[in-house]
Amino acid sequence: MMGRTGMSGGGQRRVQAGWAFFCLTAGLLGWAGCGPSASGPALGPVKVIQNKGSDTMVNLAQAWAEAYRKVRPDVSVEVSGGGSGVGIAALMRGAVDIANSSRDLKPKELEEARAVTGKEVRVFVVGFDALAVYVHPSNPLEEITLEQLEEIYAEGGRITRWSDLGVQMPHPRYDRIIRVSRQSSSGTYEFFRERALRNRDFKLGSNDMNGSKEVVELVAATPGAIGYSGMGYATDRVKMLRVARKAGEPAYAPTLENTVTRRYPIARSLLMCVLGEPAGEVKAYLDWIRSDAGQRLVEENGFVPIPPSERTTSHGN
Repeated sequence: MMGRTGMSGGGQRRVQAGWAFFCLTAGLLGWAGCGPSASGPALGPVKVIQNKGSDTMVNLAQAWAEAYRKVRPDVSVEVSGGGSGVGIAALMRGAVDIANSSRDLKPKELEEARAVTGKEVRVFVVGFDALAVYVHPSNPLEEITLEQLEEIYAEGGRITRWSDLGVQMPHPRYDRIIRVSRQSSSGTYEFFRERALRNRDFKLGSNDMNGSKEVVELVAATPGAIGYSGMGYATDRVKMLRVARKAGEPAYAPTLENTVTRRYPIARSLLMCVLGEPAGEVKAYLDWIRSDAGQRLVEENGFVPIPPSERTTSHGN
């Protein structure tokens, strides 16, 4: 029998179920009109923070993003790499909220940002890294100087074989040095060129990798190779060399202590950059990264956290 509405009981239940599904969907999408449910208010729209840049920092940045989503489910941080230069360029175009950089910004980049956007670039130190020099475990070499690295990598450099360094490789076919480097948009590339090559150009013919992890993987698979990458990418399939500033001076390993004290010659800061004074969700995220909670992830990912005296107080944990 039909009810007074002209619809059977089964039809009414189907309409009610459909309306409930519509309201659930509307709540998830932030639509108005259905009101709060009995279990609480409908979810609002998710705030998205775009974060791009340094490949050295990309794994750490992803770890931060995933942990922060648990602290703030209403904020999604979308992370991508491409290199420090790529991230800085995207920041100046207004395409991202935060740029990651494993090198200091160049004066011309700061000037261009000011000219294009009318804003100053604010730079936040979020950790420290030692740019490790990797060789294959079968290589008997244990330490190297900046001068030797320059002769290996720089244009016109005279060191092309391990025997030039007095190193006898396990097999003669491994004597030729296979140079593993990074693409030119990488902050790691720029930093190594500045610190180890004294701003000389790189030799042609190196194996230029797109990411820090790829550098380490190629060195691990190539007995005659040498490469440079962040200390956080070390594995048991490669060996990190001790590095001295020059012949006759002490050589230091890329450890946490040697990075903080800057005894290790190729130590650097990890940076996050924004246009103007950060505000709203971007400021809250940067504060969380520089808090104890965010800095725990820096150490867990093989990098060096900022000192406790420089950290911020955040409600996230």
